[in-house]
Amino acid sequence: MRDVVLPVLLVGAVLAFAIVRPRGLPEAVLAVPAAGLALLLGVVGLDGALREIRDLAPTVAFLAAILALAHLADRRGVFRWIAGVLHRRSAASPVRLLGAVFVTAALTTAVLSLDATVVLLTPVVIAAARRAGFSARPTSYAVAHLSNSASTLLPVSNLTNLLVFSATGLSFLHFSALMAGPWVVAIVVELLVFRWFFRDDLRGGGAAMPAVADDARDGTPADETPAPMFALGVIACALVGFAVSGAVGVEPVWVAAAAAVVLAVPAVRAGETTPTAVVRAVDLWFCVFVFALGIVVAGLADGPVGSWVAGLLPTSTSLPSLLLIAAIAAVASNVLNNLPATLLLLAALTASGAASVPALLALLIGVNLGPNLTYVGSLAIMLWRRVARAEQEPVSLRTFTALGVLTTPVTLVAATLALWAALQI
Repeated sequence: MRDVVLPVLLVGAVLAFAIVRPRGLPEAVLAVPAAGLALLLGVVGLDGALREIRDLAPTVAFLAAILALAHLADRRGVFRWIAGVLHRRSAASPVRLLGAVFVTAALTTAVLSLDATVVLLTPVVIAAARRAGFSARPTSYAVAHLSNSASTLLPVSNLTNLLVFSATGLSFLHFSALMAGPWVVAIVVELLVFRWFFRDDLRGGGAAMPAVADDARDGTPADETPAPMFALGVIACALVGFAVSGAVGVEPVWVAAAAAVVLAVPAVRAGETTPTAVVRAVDLWFCVFVFALGIVVAGLADGPVGSWVAGLLPTSTSLPSLLLIAAIAAVASNVLNNLPATLLLLAALTASGAASVPALLALLIGVNLGPNLTYVGSLAIMLWRRVARAEQEPVSLRTFTALGVLTTPVTLVAATLALWAALQI
């Protein structure tokens, strides 16, 4: 009983603290002592903890580099330029604005990760809707959903992707090719449901905010901002570098770090950011939290709970098996949160000998799309709630849950079908 209760209590305490974050304290404040307690009480051995840290190190380093790159892209004007594009594309039509937000959020999530989408894009799309005199509800919830459902395309799109990508043995391009179908299908399903669900808002029936003249730091209207070609070019080069890095034996983290340095030098010289701000954007406390969470979850995965979960997972790669894996992963994400769910299920698949590429990618679909069902499904949703409220845009549990019930089961099935089809080619 102790082997079950103690690991569950430790994981539960860490997650509860991460969700509530009393007084805004970093998630690592409780996660680190919990990891130490797991070691002290023998829930996880020292060798197991060191192995977990070693396995997570490349993933966490890449996450830090991507967070820095997203911050620097923002400082160099990428998101201000996006605000102008959204304003021009809306053309007095809330439907067109929603479509433009879907495209922007999907691409931002895929290229700069879901954290950039919720932190940097949420204020942009809310402001764009208000400037046009539309309700900001559809665009705000679109960012929330797409931060999860559009995060399946590239290994860099989500921390869960990085964890699974390293286990698949696939190249960057092969991974992206297999996940392109699920990515497109999930976004299309989301868009169709959003068009229907927010039909009153999209007819202009929502509580629109007064349009404003500009939202710039320097007073220049956002829709007159020129494209930041240098920053966009660096991001494009980074994507090409990710694609070819595996073939030349270079870890993707070095590509991301190099791109961040190239953007950082002119940004610091121009006074657009500071080295301290870049370090703050990396969010070292969150990186420490990921390591500590990995140790705590390892204690859960190595015990009876991990064995029980491994017994639930099918060992075949048939379509019904992939659907079952995706469903289990989605449920686990809403019970544990998608990051610990990924760590637990990845360990369970490996322990059962079922960690094939199809199974791992089905797992990824579940942990990425499943969190749209509840507030606690992913850290991105929790972060979106804080950002939206800071922008004085109401967040409704009823609305979020209703959207989740409508979209999550359909996107899970459709994306898994698309994955199965891609695997047959």
